[in-house]
Amino acid sequence: MFTKTVRGALLACLTLAWTPLQAQQTMDAPANVAVQASRIPVENFFENQSFSGAILSPDGRRLAVRVAPPGQRVRLAVLELDSMQVKVVAYFSDADVDTFRWVNDQRLVFDLEDRQLAQGAQRYGGGLYAVNADGGNYRQLVTRNHMLQNKRALLMLPWNTYLLSSIGDQQSDDVYVTQPDFSQPGNVVDEPLMRLNTSTGTYKTVTQPAGTRNWLFDKAGELRIVQVRTNGQDSILYRDQAAAPWQTLATFSAYGGGKDIFQPAFFAPDGTLYVHALRGGDKLALYRYDLAGKRIDDTPLAAAPGFDVRAEMLGTEGRLLGLRYEADTQTTQWLDEKMQAMQKQVNALLPMTVNSLSTGWRSATPFILVRSFSDTTPTIYRLFNSETGSLSVLGGAHPTILPSQMANKDLRHYKARDGLDIPAWLTLPRGPAKMRPMVVLVHGGPWVRNTWDWNAESQFLASRGYVVLEPEFRGSTGYGQQHFKAGWKQWGLKMQDDIADGTRWAIEQGIADPRRICIAGASYGGYAALMGLVNDPDLYRCGIDMAGVTDIDLLRDGSWGGYSDISQDYRKYGMPLLVGDPVKDAAQFKATSPLQQAARIRQPLLLAYGSADQRVPLPHGRKFYEAVRKTNPQVEWVEYAAEGHGWALPVNRFDYWRRVEAFLQRHIGTPGTSAN
Repeated sequence: MFTKTVRGALLACLTLAWTPLQAQQTMDAPANVAVQASRIPVENFFENQSFSGAILSPDGRRLAVRVAPPGQRVRLAVLELDSMQVKVVAYFSDADVDTFRWVNDQRLVFDLEDRQLAQGAQRYGGGLYAVNADGGNYRQLVTRNHMLQNKRALLMLPWNTYLLSSIGDQQSDDVYVTQPDFSQPGNVVDEPLMRLNTSTGTYKTVTQPAGTRNWLFDKAGELRIVQVRTNGQDSILYRDQAAAPWQTLATFSAYGGGKDIFQPAFFAPDGTLYVHALRGGDKLALYRYDLAGKRIDDTPLAAAPGFDVRAEMLGTEGRLLGLRYEADTQTTQWLDEKMQAMQKQVNALLPMTVNSLSTGWRSATPFILVRSFSDTTPTIYRLFNSETGSLSVLGGAHPTILPSQMANKDLRHYKARDGLDIPAWLTLPRGPAKMRPMVVLVHGGPWVRNTWDWNAESQFLASRGYVVLEPEFRGSTGYGQQHFKAGWKQWGLKMQDDIADGTRWAIEQGIADPRRICIAGASYGGYAALMGLVNDPDLYRCGIDMAGVTDIDLLRDGSWGGYSDISQDYRKYGMPLLVGDPVKDAAQFKATSPLQQAARIRQPLLLAYGSADQRVPLPHGRKFYEAVRKTNPQVEWVEYAAEGHGWALPVNRFDYWRRVEAFLQRHIGTPGTSAN
């Protein structure tokens, strides 16, 4: 059942630029509906999200939403669910609402960003603000300007004060904030923890051990567990009440881990602690932790064959309702029979998407928030009434995207040359499935992983007729310890071989045309794109490097004119273990340095870097560009002023992907191959 009431109220109040008919077609068109093929504008893929969040209040009576009318600033609005009345409670002419959260049934806290400025051009911090659901009792809690010095600023916390994501009891006006010290770049320093009252602006410092990096609070909002890092070692400490001494539950290598490692996940509403642990196995799972006996249960509460489980708690004030985690797709494991039944009811109404249900912490209404998505459908928010069975559209992240024009994305597996199983995501463009031009898109990290959802990059490439292969090469997380550790010290070596083996697999399957394959990626993916051209010149016709590492020594040591945000702790303890030792592995670093192997790259190459990048500073790109163009006349260079590690400004995203489109068309595309 499609109800226009909620959407109509939102559209009228917020002047979003689509009609009810267009919204219904965009958000609810089944994937098998034939739509006349046309070249989808690049803006549709890479514009800022127009509807990028929705959260139910703890009592379930209100919904906070973050929306961005076309050409206007992002604002925060509250929908009263009993009357379906909408009120904008936060709107700034010089900034956009960023993260937000309910403090209690009536009060919200939020910070800001400036979407009209790139990272390096930002003049202000995010600040911190609070406001009631009716727009009253507005208060600025944290200053945005680190240079601001006046009486008003003295009443606020300094600009480097940031909100923690702790839920707390959601019955007081309090939140937790920390103050990272940016005056010592790259160093691990203590971060003060404070409990801040959002109505008065007063705060008190919370006592914690030195070196604390992470915090875990119980359902009453009291600090119970901290993670402390010292000399590359992490310790998990616990106390049973605020005045009690801290007890050490475990200590292990921060980067190497071990079979007995565990990470605190959450305190359930009944006070039970749950942790992510291996328990001697290969995959992480969720277990109950016995605090009295300081031991982990033998049987997991949540596990997924073939995948690590990192579960999010779904609960109410009184009990644990379920768990949500990523396996081959996002999975919800309901422990509550009523929620199981509602999940089945919603899935029957929305059979083409993954549907994530959430409730208020102590909900007193029948309203359930539904977040839906698939490989072809960007995120859509709906409201489900469990009493009437009605389902109402609230808004979508990319309302101009038609699922019927998108490409399907599937998880495949192939064998690396040494026999290791490699998962890979394969996106096939519409039309003939054989012998298509292909882009091998390498993820960053390199320890991150891809997920099954709508992805702007792979969908854009597929819309232009390209097969997209995204290998989960060794070293990727999410697939167990063996897969992760097999990537240690394998930059440019076995990690690179895995990517090449996936490319050859696609050729053997008849999916990819061996004469028209390009390798591309950002960050570590950019490094892998360059090393692919070095190691396998017969395999890749061209390469695209966005903000890619070009030399491991340069990444570790930095260089004049390029500030790096990589911590000294990681440089000293993490990199020697995961990437390599600067002395013992010096020869390996040279052989796997795109910068030092630049003369071997003769294929067409597109390089794109941000001038304010602090993760992979600009010298990575400039030094490599100067080196490679001495022997390669087919190198294109673009530098985005004030951009960081990725493009914050839509105009730069549009420009970059138009360059990518033109570059690919010249080198691996031919007339008739770009289906859309």
